[in-house]
Amino acid sequence: MMATGAAAQDKPSQDKPIAVKIGVLTDLSSLYADTNGSGAVDATRMAAEDYLAAGGKVRAEVVSADHQNKADVGSSIARQWFDQDGVDAIVDVPNSAVGLAVTEIARQKNKVFMNSGGSSSDFTGKACTPNSIHWTYDTYALATGTTRAVVASGGDTWYLLTADYAFGHTMEADVRKILTASGAKVVGSARTPLNTQDFSSFLLQAQGSKAKVIGLINAGGDTINSIKQAAEFGIAQGGQKLAAMVLYITDVHSLGLKAAQGLQFTAAYYWDLNDGTRAFAKRFAARNGGRMPTQLQAGAYSATLHYLKAVEKAGTKTDGKRVVEVAKELPTDDPLFGKGTVRADGRKLHNMYLFETKTPEQSKGPWDYYNLVRVIPAQEAFRPIEEGGCHMVATK
Repeated sequence: MMATGAAAQDKPSQDKPIAVKIGVLTDLSSLYADTNGSGAVDATRMAAEDYLAAGGKVRAEVVSADHQNKADVGSSIARQWFDQDGVDAIVDVPNSAVGLAVTEIARQKNKVFMNSGGSSSDFTGKACTPNSIHWTYDTYALATGTTRAVVASGGDTWYLLTADYAFGHTMEADVRKILTASGAKVVGSARTPLNTQDFSSFLLQAQGSKAKVIGLINAGGDTINSIKQAAEFGIAQGGQKLAAMVLYITDVHSLGLKAAQGLQFTAAYYWDLNDGTRAFAKRFAARNGGRMPTQLQAGAYSATLHYLKAVEKAGTKTDGKRVVEVAKELPTDDPLFGKGTVRADGRKLHNMYLFETKTPEQSKGPWDYYNLVRVIPAQEAFRPIEEGGCHMVATK
């Protein structure tokens, strides 16, 4: 899956534009294959095509590889890409443990990491670097909108089911902070292994806790399995509410609205938000068997587009730190996320959205799954920069 190609000169001209190689490091075979996977690769290629069609002066070759949700595998691929294969930037990388490893390698090699697939808010906190940007969302933003909405509707006692790796740990910490600030209580919690097939023992513990809300701090296939099995245990019928901290449209499609109806969750993108999101989704679906893009696939597109603009403006592809500096100086603007900015800590800022899944009766057909509850402004959705602990941010 790794391709090679000749590197071009580093200065653009009419005759010889800069040629970059972008590596999409993703999950092609496991629980994030639907949310990221080959769709993220296609979205990255679409961004490169659209950038050129709009008159851009940087040509991009896109290669891909499967990190298998293993930090050592992801690290090995990243090092080979940077050291031997001429890759200038890495995009996507679902699984925060893998992403944290790639963040450090990009810093060491002075390359660029456009992190559109990872979740941990540590990427713009203790793990921030001058070579990386955190694009689509983070655990703080996802937790904030959903947790506050559920507490406001009366969910003041929680049991947390947390995926036992970097993403889950960070999000649980964010959820606990928000619950405490909101006056709600965590009455119990359990850590679940990544890619869990059987959630029965964990769900029984949650059911026995009598908590009003069971918070699912997991993603992809783990979210699908936990929601399906919660339905089998009759948890909703027993009066407990499920709160999904991360939910993707592919999860809802797999579950069906009968099982997924009424879930509230926060997301950065939905294909049916506006004309721009719908136009992209139509093109994406034509290349992906009719499947609508997830927010992370949309993030791969948006991050790649901005990276190419930054390379053109910087006039270099070899100095990753300089490219990221320029990316922070340039306003962000694309049809999927609208206008935004990139903060000094590497956090990309845009609106987030609180959604609720429709009932089967409300849906007009396949992929018509969400009702918009509330637009969450960027300044409210994302963690204040002074609270992150990023060493690049001056504090008083």
